[in-house]
Amino acid sequence: SQQSELDDLRCAVLGFGDSSYADFCGFARRLDERLTGLGAQLLAPRGSCEPDFEDAASAWLAAVAEELADGDVAPATPTPASPTWSRKNPLPTRLLESTRLTSGDPVSTGREVRRYAFELPADTLTYSAGDALGIWPRNRSAVVEEFLARTGLNSSATDDLINTLTGELDITAITPAVLRLIHAQHPGSGLGSLTDDPAALREYAHGRQLCDVLASYPVTVPAESWLEVLSPLRPRLYSISSSPLSDPGRVEITVSTVGFTSTEGHRRRGVSSGWLADLASGDEVRLFISPNRSFGPPEQADAPMIMIGPGTGIAPFRGFLQDRRHAGATGENWLFYGERHEATDFLYREELNGLRSDGTLTRLSTAFSRDTSERVYVQDRMRRHARELWEWIGRGAHLYVCGDAARMATDVDRTLRQIVAEQGAMDETAAGEFIAQLSAEKRYVRDVY
Repeated sequence: SQQSELDDLRCAVLGFGDSSYADFCGFARRLDERLTGLGAQLLAPRGSCEPDFEDAASAWLAAVAEELADGDVAPATPTPASPTWSRKNPLPTRLLESTRLTSGDPVSTGREVRRYAFELPADTLTYSAGDALGIWPRNRSAVVEEFLARTGLNSSATDDLINTLTGELDITAITPAVLRLIHAQHPGSGLGSLTDDPAALREYAHGRQLCDVLASYPVTVPAESWLEVLSPLRPRLYSISSSPLSDPGRVEITVSTVGFTSTEGHRRRGVSSGWLADLASGDEVRLFISPNRSFGPPEQADAPMIMIGPGTGIAPFRGFLQDRRHAGATGENWLFYGERHEATDFLYREELNGLRSDGTLTRLSTAFSRDTSERVYVQDRMRRHARELWEWIGRGAHLYVCGDAARMATDVDRTLRQIVAEQGAMDETAAGEFIAQLSAEKRYVRDVY
């Protein structure tokens, strides 16, 4: 019968997620239920991991290994390398530079992009072009002050509580746990129904932070109640926009400062990007490296390279170009870059022009979508140069895409498939197989978010 289809299967499920979301490890839970429903035998109870997953994953792995042990043979327990500096033990260092790359008023234009440079003392962190930089953020003092005022804790807040709210807890996220706390004091608010509806919760939380909810639904509870429901602050990962070959003593990132007016009319900023924007040279930060071994410039010095990175998607490609220039790579380099306005949003304009002048950047194709009556994007520039793109691919070019996953990367992928089909005289299936082969050869790699 269907209920015994997997009687001979022994398995275990480990899920990764974030309990601040309503459907925490939902896929892992459903997979676990389906496998057991079909008769599979579980080696260990399902594991559910938070972003800080190491301890939970290690315990789950040990339980599975024990079940798999045969007789007196001790289970193999992998011992992961423990670098001195890591996510759990970040490097305390300092900000060297914070430079605004866009011009115009950030509020009216809705755009502020900054370049940050951090010090890497000798014998601390090392990285490669294409890696990501992990940053542990802190809540801005203005946000902490508003939270204390909204919760009525400002008159009794201790230094320990302020330090905890500043450096350890996320006091902006609207999570099921905090909504349940608010709903308990405002049962008629309807907020309780959002805790079991991930889609509705996402829609409600869009354009709001926790203090916006508290402005409409004040809550007066002891500080301990908030400490029980607030999620921990999480590190943010940013594509590194420099090369260690340029200067191993520093690392740089390119960050768009998130800013918006909430549904309730309050001006808000992103937790990490807003905190970074307030830092001054010399301020302390905590960093770690998140390696991305599948995303880096070609190993072959003479291989052509095509980079597609609109907006802050240009970040890793700045590092790629620095890397190839300092390594003396001879391969041609072609960058497709797009933004809204050339006059105010052209990131690294002078630097890119310098790279063109010295021969590092062979071609630069730009698309500034708001400077023309008809919107023009990087995929439109790709279509314009379809024949040349196909010729570069034929010469062994590596293609890289970085940026928005929801729209840009999807549109670029669709355009690339069309170009392959048209220029290579292939049908849709053959073009798809060609792209799949490029991916298998690591000649088509994406770093999207």
